[in-house]
Amino acid sequence: MKTVFLSPSTQEWNPYANGGNEQEQMNLVADAMEPYLTASGITYVRNDPDRNVTGAIADSNAGRYEVHLALHSNAAGAGSSGKVRGVEIYYSPYSEFGRRLAVITANSFTAVYPLPERVLTVPTTSLAEVTRTRTVAVLCEIGYHDNAEDAEWIKSSRDSIAQTLVRSLCDYFGIPFILPGGGFDGVVSAGGSKLNIRDMPSVESRIIGAIPDGAAVRVNGAAGGWYSVSYDGVTGYSSREFITEKG
Repeated sequence: MKTVFLSPSTQEWNPYANGGNEQEQMNLVADAMEPYLTASGITYVRNDPDRNVTGAIADSNAGRYEVHLALHSNAAGAGSSGKVRGVEIYYSPYSEFGRRLAVITANSFTAVYPLPERVLTVPTTSLAEVTRTRTVAVLCEIGYHDNAEDAEWIKSSRDSIAQTLVRSLCDYFGIPFILPGGGFDGVVSAGGSKLNIRDMPSVESRIIGAIPDGAAVRVNGAAGGWYSVSYDGVTGYSSREFITEKG
């Protein structure tokens, strides 16, 4: 299954130009991402807001994740405070997969950020959440919170930002983006056989679990002939043909 360590900022000391702070707003973005992640079949774990960035890196490295996604907003340096705008996606220049995810994410943001020419990918060898994580990592600076226009965009566009981030992950993983709202409790009807759970919606993809015939399963969403499902701690895809809605 596709797994992400979701790491919104813990920097509550960074104020927004229109009220609030970076930790608060990035956690609200992460909250908004959760239903889209679940519907699309992506399992996630969030960082502990009471631990600093070193703790987040340690927790990420202690697990088995395919992506470490850090969520931040930016601020300009002295003399430029409030004058700079833009979205910057940071990645390690030594990680081809990191660069690929950064490019996908930046391209997605050009469709929702009001100044698409200011959406950039930036290689870095200094940001710890990119350089010290064991898995593929990107750090997203989603606008400048000391700029009133960017701060307002972040707050008013929270859902579209969340969708953009999850769509980017789906594109990177090669899985469909599924809108939430189609979830239900289902029952497997496989003629006495177990129903496979696969890591992608394809009969050629890896089997990561199985559901006994007659067992209840949570359906998170639908994509073509497949359901995104969760069963016994495993999230993946199963054929729609063998799942009926529980009466």
